[in-house]
Amino acid sequence: MKTSLTLYELNTLVKDAIELTLPDEYWVEAELSEAREVRGHCYMQLIQKDEKSNTPIAQASAKCWKSTWMIVKPHFERVTGQHLHAGLKVLLRVYAQFHENYGFSWIVTDIDPTYTMGDMARRRQEIIRELKAQGVFDLNRELTIPAFAQNIAVISSQQAAGYGDFVDQLMNNEYGFVFNIQLFPAIMQGEQVEQSVIAALDEIYRAPFDCVVIIRGGGAVADLSGFDTLRLAENVANFPLPVITGIGHDRDESVLDMVAHTRVKTPTAAAAFLVDNLKRTSDRIAVAQDHIINKVRQRMQLQHLRLARLSQAIPTLFSLMATRQKAHIDRLAERMARAATSATTQRLHRLHMLEQAFMPLVGRKMMEHRHRLLLLQQRIDAANPERLLAKGYSITLRQGHPVRSASELKPGDTVETRLQQGRFSAVVTSLSSNEEEQQQPPGVQ
Repeated sequence: MKTSLTLYELNTLVKDAIELTLPDEYWVEAELSEAREVRGHCYMQLIQKDEKSNTPIAQASAKCWKSTWMIVKPHFERVTGQHLHAGLKVLLRVYAQFHENYGFSWIVTDIDPTYTMGDMARRRQEIIRELKAQGVFDLNRELTIPAFAQNIAVISSQQAAGYGDFVDQLMNNEYGFVFNIQLFPAIMQGEQVEQSVIAALDEIYRAPFDCVVIIRGGGAVADLSGFDTLRLAENVANFPLPVITGIGHDRDESVLDMVAHTRVKTPTAAAAFLVDNLKRTSDRIAVAQDHIINKVRQRMQLQHLRLARLSQAIPTLFSLMATRQKAHIDRLAERMARAATSATTQRLHRLHMLEQAFMPLVGRKMMEHRHRLLLLQQRIDAANPERLLAKGYSITLRQGHPVRSASELKPGDTVETRLQQGRFSAVVTSLSSNEEEQQQPPGVQ
C-alpha cells in the first residue's frame, strides 16, 4: 500500500520548508496591479512585466496587516503625496508566509517611499521629455492672456470649497470688476481625473471664453497623481486658450502645472491673478487716459496761444490786405473805364460807318417797293368790281359766291344780283344750254 499525506500535512511540510529556506525579510521591487483596504488591512497584487513586451512575467499576493499598515500608510502618503494604487512601482520589505488554510503570500513589513518617489520622478521626466520632443511643452505659455479676460471657464468639482472661494473672491473683488464664470464639473482626484478633465476641456473648446482655470481646493496632496499623465498634459499644452492651474501646494508641482500658461498655489490665488490682470488693464487705460488728456490740454494751450497771436495780428493784416485790395480794385476800375471808353468809341465809329453805308441802300429799297406798290394799286383798281358795275355790268351771286356759269344753277335756286346802285333777288325758273346762254339770259321771277 502506497504512503500518502493529507493536504494539511502536505501544507505543513511546505510551511516548514519555506520557514527554514526563507527565514529572513527581503526588499523586493514590484508594480502594484491591485491595492485595497479591507477592515484596516491592505491586500496587494504584485506584478513584474517584461521591459520590452510589457508582458507579465511574475505575479504574487502580498498583505500588510493592520498593525503595520497604520504606520506604513501615512508615512508613504506624506512622503510621496499619493495613495497606493494600481500602476505604482514600490519597494517592499517582505517575508514569506505559508498558511495551511490560506496558502502562500508575502507579508509586508515596510514600504520605502523614496523608491516610489524616484519612480514617479522618472515617469514625470519621461512625460516632460516626450512633451518637449513633440514641441508642445511651452506651447500654452506662448499664448497671451487677454487684457480684458472676463469670460472664465472653470474646471473643478462643484462641491469643492476651493471653487466657492474662487467664485467669491472673483465676484466680490475690491475694484467692482465684472466676471462671467461658467463651471465645467470634473473629478479632481483619483484615477478618473485625466478622463474627466479632458472631457471638460472638449466642452470648453466649443464655447467662447478668454481663459481656462483648473482648480482643486481642499484635497489631499496624495491626490495629485491624476494630474501627472501624458494625455492630460498634451491636451492642456495644445489647448488654444491660456490655462491657469491652482491644484497644488507650495512644494508640489504636477506636470499639468508645468505645461499650463500660469501656475498659482490655490484657487483664491487664481482669482487674485485674474483680478490683477484686469486691474493692470484698468491702470493702463487710466494712464493712457491721463496721457491723452495731458496731450489734448497741451495742444489746446498751444492753439490758444496761436489764436491769441493771430487775433493780435489780424487788424494789421486786415488793414494791409484792405489797402492792397483797394489799390488792386482801383487799378481794375481804371482798366475797365479805359476799356469801356475804347470799346464805346469803336462801336460808335462802326455804327457811323454802317449808317453811311445803310442809308443809300434803304433809299433804293424804298423807291423799288414804292414803285411796286404803285403797280399793284393799278392792278387792284383795274380788277375792282365797282368799276365794272359803274360801266353797267352786274354781278349774280348764289349763297354769297359769284355765278360764272348757268350750269352752276338749277331751277328753284335763289340768286342775288348786284348793280352799281342797289341789288335785287330772283328765283331761277329755267336754264338754257351753252349756246342759248350766249343769246339770252336765264329766266327769273
